Amino acid sequence: MAKAADHLTQIVRTGDPERYLSVLYAPEDRRPALLALYAFNIEVARVRDAVREPLPGEIRLQWWRDAIAAPEGAMTGNPVADALRAAIAAHDLPIAAFDNMLEARIFDLYDDPMPDRTTLEGYCGETAGALIQFAALILDREAAMAHAALAGHAGCAQAIAGALRLLPIHRSRGQCYVPADILAAAGVDRETFIAGGEGSERAVAAMAALGREHVVAFERGAKRLPASLRPAFLPAAFAGAHLERLEAAPRGGGRPLPALRRHWIAFRRATRGW
Repeated sequence: MAKAADHLTQIVRTGDPERYLSVLYAPEDRRPALLALYAFNIEVARVRDAVREPLPGEIRLQWWRDAIAAPEGAMTGNPVADALRAAIAAHDLPIAAFDNMLEARIFDLYDDPMPDRTTLEGYCGETAGALIQFAALILDREAAMAHAALAGHAGCAQAIAGALRLLPIHRSRGQCYVPADILAAAGVDRETFIAGGEGSERAVAAMAALGREHVVAFERGAKRLPASLRPAFLPAAFAGAHLERLEAAPRGGGRPLPALRRHWIAFRRATRGW
């Protein structure tokens, strides 16, 4: 049991240091479920890197669907899946939302265009936003239900900043998360943007501005966030700082936040709120 817990901790600490920091501010008895949730997210986010073609990736995502929906008491032999199933059962997390998240992750496997802002926001809501809502349900179910809409803004802020941070990797794959309507407004087509050609910086700035809109909406609503839910929303607390750095590096990517600043942001928001 301790070995499995250490395994999850290592996955999250190395694969998602900002979410790992947020777990440290959660009550001790809720940390195993949060670690299982975040380790699962890391595993599904890595699927594209683990396969050469989309179809094997879809098979892997389907494996996660089947593992999550397996009968009570079943063991998959995968420590992340088994820990996630235990968290789902203990906190009555909605299976349908996990299905939606895995369906949204199919987009990651292909190089299809993101058609518009609405589609992007839907993707962010079903991935990063859903993860925040799951964490909130683990921490304080009643309060989580009252702040579900806030998870949407927080997830969009976090995911948009993340997409811009990963822009060099996405370009190397021929992948583009910037919606077609934002590209058109910036006067650049998808192929030129992926190549980093003329107009790309305007598109990055427009994408960052969209992320900033969600940061503002999230921080406005977060003023009413109860202390019990702060650890669930802490991962989104870094979005504004990331966007500042991205706006200073309009070709995308930006410099990572120094560890000390990450710790300060987490401490400040966890102890004082927004």
